[in-house]
Amino acid sequence: MEAEAAKFLGAGLATLGMGLAAIGVGTIFGNFLSGALRNPSAADGQFARAFIGAALAEGLGIFSLVVALVLLFVV
Repeated sequence: MEAEAAKFLGAGLATLGMGLAAIGVGTIFGNFLSGALRNPSAADGQFARAFIGAALAEGLGIFSLVVALVLLFVV
């Protein structure tokens, strides 16, 4: 396998993290909405935690994008 092809393959595999981060954010907010509908009085206390979880998941997605860009343009 050529080095250029391996670089593109590695960058493509690194971008899978972005899709998985999107699935994670959807799961976080879906579970938050399910819990908020079951117990509306506790929803206000959990809203900030849902955003923190979403921010951490998005941070990992952005990190995988950076890894893919580094593989494409730096290495």
